[in-house]
Amino acid sequence: MSLRNIQLSTIQTEIMIPKFTYFLFLFFTVFLAAKPPNVVIMFMDDMGYADIGPFGAKDYPTPNLDRMAQEGRKFTDFYVTQAVCSASRAGLLTGCYNVRIGILGALGPKSNIGINPNEVTIAEICKQKGYATGCFGKWHLGHHKKFLPKQHGFDEYFGLPYSNDMWPYHPGVLHLSMEERVKRWPHLPLIDGNKVINPKVSGKDQEQLTKQYTERAVSFIEKNKEKPFFAYIPHSMVHVPLYVSEKFKGKSGVGLFGDVMMEVDWSVGEIMKTLRKHNLEKNTLFLFTSDNGPWLNYGDHAGSAAPLREGKGTMFDGGCREPTLAWWPGKIPANSVCSEPAMTIDLLPTVAKMIGAKLPGHKIDGKNILPLMLKNEAKSPQQAYYFYYGNQLQAVRQGKWKLHFPHGYRTMAGKPGGTDGIPTKYSQAKIDLALFDLEEDIGESKDLKSQFPKVVEQLSELGKKFHEKLGKSKRPVGKI
Repeated sequence: MSLRNIQLSTIQTEIMIPKFTYFLFLFFTVFLAAKPPNVVIMFMDDMGYADIGPFGAKDYPTPNLDRMAQEGRKFTDFYVTQAVCSASRAGLLTGCYNVRIGILGALGPKSNIGINPNEVTIAEICKQKGYATGCFGKWHLGHHKKFLPKQHGFDEYFGLPYSNDMWPYHPGVLHLSMEERVKRWPHLPLIDGNKVINPKVSGKDQEQLTKQYTERAVSFIEKNKEKPFFAYIPHSMVHVPLYVSEKFKGKSGVGLFGDVMMEVDWSVGEIMKTLRKHNLEKNTLFLFTSDNGPWLNYGDHAGSAAPLREGKGTMFDGGCREPTLAWWPGKIPANSVCSEPAMTIDLLPTVAKMIGAKLPGHKIDGKNILPLMLKNEAKSPQQAYYFYYGNQLQAVRQGKWKLHFPHGYRTMAGKPGGTDGIPTKYSQAKIDLALFDLEEDIGESKDLKSQFPKVVEQLSELGKKFHEKLGKSKRPVGKI
């Protein structure tokens, strides 16, 4: 080869190398940009509207949740389908009113029902797109194997199959012998995958639950950092009985509830820290909310729903309106607030839209609320929200208006709750047809039905039509 040809070849190579590097950079930039976003949902248990700093808690610090709100968005009017454990979880994971799929109340260790195999969970939506999926915490959609998370789209599961008070140390059986106790409440199991790894969870074991759930979630994120993932973290706390690890005992200075909330805040911080450590925060939606309001008759072991009315077990806002934060740096506007009504049923279609997955072939009730997360002037895509307790339609919300239909409910009626984990008794009360303006009257105290008869008529008709349609389209619950 001549000297001239060698020189030309050298020049061409020198030109090609930068071009190759540029195209390699461009390829990886496009590839990374095209990677679908990760999803993390932390779902608290029995946590009240005013139990975290961004929603008014002052007795103990929640710096990580404060930061989550400062860097993300507060949803002030965010609801669950029903103010009780299993029903609430059914709504979140399937995008359906829980009444539609037959899961009511709180399933216990003697229940022979659970989530139907034909229902589609958020995890199964994510599996369409090759996501890693993990559930770390309280499941409560059936404890038999066919109902557990690994049979419903989750690759990993670690946690309790139902509430942490469903065990022989429940306050209602403490006066009995252990032999008699276990007939009513068997021992509480801890499950890893489909296997019971601890058949008799103790109080000491429960002290480690928040820490263990968090560590497993962190490990899951780190293990799957190179691919998209969905991490669902339904904490057992702050459901009674309250337990906290040694690191947080006495830390709040205001009692056990404050200690537990500080450990919850630590858990949030660990998730955020892990996402930042691996540069995942700008490609991850992290949502924090609760399954229902506080269990008020437990007094100093329950939180606060202030300024909302009532708590867990009622469909007043204190029972079903939850303190909700959405965090996605670079996507969700920092230090922003959304006051549009939204509900957990909306999360499944929102995730499906985010990741380009198909919605279930059957009827769901949720709508995509991604604009409510990302934009400042977006409006709710729902015509109205419907509030059932059991199978009874008790209220309808449309915009600022909430109409209650006549129904009974439990209340503390101004009386204090119990102390040290021992509850007091509720009173029973009734509400007649009543209309509330939630913008002016967040505590649902001033009945305006006589001033706004057309609004009452409109919402009554909406409720009637929805209830009739739902009754004709219910699907069967899963059975063993």
